[in-house]
Amino acid sequence: MKKNIRLKHYINYLILGLALVLFIALDLLGVLKRSDANLLAQVGYSVILAVSLNLVVGFLGELSLGHAGFMCVGAYVGGLVYIMLEPQLNKLGAILVALPIGGIAAALFGLLIGLPALRLKGDYLAIVTLAFGEIVRTVIRNQDIFGGTRGLESVRFGNRLYILAFLLAILTVFISQNLRRSKHGRAIQAIRDNEIAARAMGVNVTYYKLVVFAVAAFFAGVAGVLYAGSTSVIRSDNFSFNYSINILVMVVLGGMGSITGSIISAAALTYITVKLTISLSGDMAAIEPMVYALILILAVMWNNAPFLRPVREKLGAKLEALRQRILHCGEVPEDNSPEIAAWDKVPTKIPMDAILSTDFTVDHSFDADRRGKEEEQ
Repeated sequence: MKKNIRLKHYINYLILGLALVLFIALDLLGVLKRSDANLLAQVGYSVILAVSLNLVVGFLGELSLGHAGFMCVGAYVGGLVYIMLEPQLNKLGAILVALPIGGIAAALFGLLIGLPALRLKGDYLAIVTLAFGEIVRTVIRNQDIFGGTRGLESVRFGNRLYILAFLLAILTVFISQNLRRSKHGRAIQAIRDNEIAARAMGVNVTYYKLVVFAVAAFFAGVAGVLYAGSTSVIRSDNFSFNYSINILVMVVLGGMGSITGSIISAAALTYITVKLTISLSGDMAAIEPMVYALILILAVMWNNAPFLRPVREKLGAKLEALRQRILHCGEVPEDNSPEIAAWDKVPTKIPMDAILSTDFTVDHSFDADRRGKEEEQ
């Protein structure tokens, strides 16, 4: 049982860590192309965006459509710091300084958005966050310090940016998972399940909502700084409402509240988007949104269609059996069956059949009416 718990806790680190080691090995062997390295960097900050948004949507239960706005703040503020420090420091030192600055700037805006979240819910909060994202990129686009409508000219970090992106993705997963398993995470999930009951139990709803929005915005700002290091020009059009929807799709497709699902869906959708952009060029570019939408529809049908449920269950049983074989060195335990929780398989000190066949006799030695009559006499 302890092995199952440990594997469940560390599976996300293994996925990202092994992928990073594999890509570094390919890079050292000269097999990894420059385009592939850029794609991996994009996958890295997409994972950060999906996992951080999952804190708000999956764990807190609030719908946010302005995550690209936080990324925009981090990209421009952190990117400006990165550009200013790059001549004095090397690229690595400059971006390491810019990462926390861009994240803190985005977290401050996250606190501002968290304030209306204290009274707004559902569609109303979604509208507020959507408006925030559009306002932020519009204001930044009209500031000369950020390059105006031409955009902010940045300095590309290089082909090794994916290493930093994956390391920060592991850090994001680490903080998110530990926050979820802590007492603070249980309080956040209690707010998601029933806010009134959480208040009645003494949970500080105001505090936890602001914390979740600030933490999610911080990592979105970090992802924005990574984006600034992966491009030559930072343009506000790249942080539109559609990009916020793409991040939300990653979270929903991977499963609400599932960090592992967010990692897999962010990597898959980013890969599909980039490959479709490269493959469908020229006149074929017009059908790119249709192909992307068709892929999403098929993925949603696979996860939710009732007629595919037997196939999903059969595949899930096979994957579970494979996982058990790996955990037990090729030997499947005897209780590894779908009826493991059946009443006749529950371990007890007394056999279940003996409990059900036990005869109980009624004791009539105590009679309340007769005792009352005796006391009256």
